[in-house]
Amino acid sequence: MRASVTTDTGDLDVVEIREVPKPEVGPTDVLVEVGASAVNYVDIWLRQGMEGDVPRVTGVDVAGEVVEAGADADRDVGDRVVLYWNTTHCGRCEHCLHGDITMCPDYGGLGISRDGGHAEYVAVDSRFAVPIPDDIPFTEAAAFPTGFGTAWRALVTRADVDQGEDVLVTGASGSVGHAAVQVATEAGARVIACTSADWKADRLRELGADHVIDYTDVALEEAVDELTDGRGVDVVLESIGGDTYRRGVQSLVRGGRLVTFGATTGDAEAAMLPHVFWKQLEVIGSTGATLGEFHDVVDRYRDGAFQPVVDSVISLEELPDAQRKLADRGVFGKIVVEP
Repeated sequence: MRASVTTDTGDLDVVEIREVPKPEVGPTDVLVEVGASAVNYVDIWLRQGMEGDVPRVTGVDVAGEVVEAGADADRDVGDRVVLYWNTTHCGRCEHCLHGDITMCPDYGGLGISRDGGHAEYVAVDSRFAVPIPDDIPFTEAAAFPTGFGTAWRALVTRADVDQGEDVLVTGASGSVGHAAVQVATEAGARVIACTSADWKADRLRELGADHVIDYTDVALEEAVDELTDGRGVDVVLESIGGDTYRRGVQSLVRGGRLVTFGATTGDAEAAMLPHVFWKQLEVIGSTGATLGEFHDVVDRYRDGAFQPVVDSVISLEELPDAQRKLADRGVFGKIVVEP
């Protein structure tokens, strides 16, 4: 089968289209013919040696149709599915035993520690294949898993966002960001989205953002101060790091919560500890989603509560350019690949 393989760490020339063996199917596995997969920052981090191991077939977000099922699989041939991506964990540690595999020391999954969906086929244990109805296109479903799963865990489970609270979403035009705008809106929060272009701002308002801050025009904390009459926001969802992390901390009300799930531009210059202890803030880490959380958010997706945004649809051969576009922040939502 054809697949996009990151052969080594390095520049974009290590991303190659190759013929690789079709995955084998175990007793509880399903073989999924990939309808679509999506491009993620983790594809870049893998290539840069920051995460996972190479050589690796990339592709974390996957949707497709079951074409082969093991004797003990829970899915049938012909099922249309979207895949839960955190498929690698030890199954023995205290966190796995309590159902939170995102805390497992061996936590990983599709496109990271095992071959992913930038290919014609992918095999997974059938419990990680979640059914979707016929009216959801694979290209749309592939734009859903990591963005909405991560946003759901961060805001619903970790931050416990409540109705009437103010939520600031930095990096709001990204995969998790545009999902977080919708998740926070459904929770009844007032959402302030942060982005860098007018066209992105318009899309964020369409998705439910009450206010949009263009951080290229105004200091983030100053804009938040004006929008909240000097109070600050209850929750900041932050994944950028660096100066944005600092400004996010400054934007919080006393007793507020900052949830961080990444650092795409690097670590914060300082932990902002004086703000943390004087304002009695909570700084909360969040990663991925449990299988239960993924089922919860897929249920709401099937009910029509959420709309993943597809930036563009490309071929496998266009993946290197897609990584470049993603790194340059020229994307709103997800770039989706049809093999």
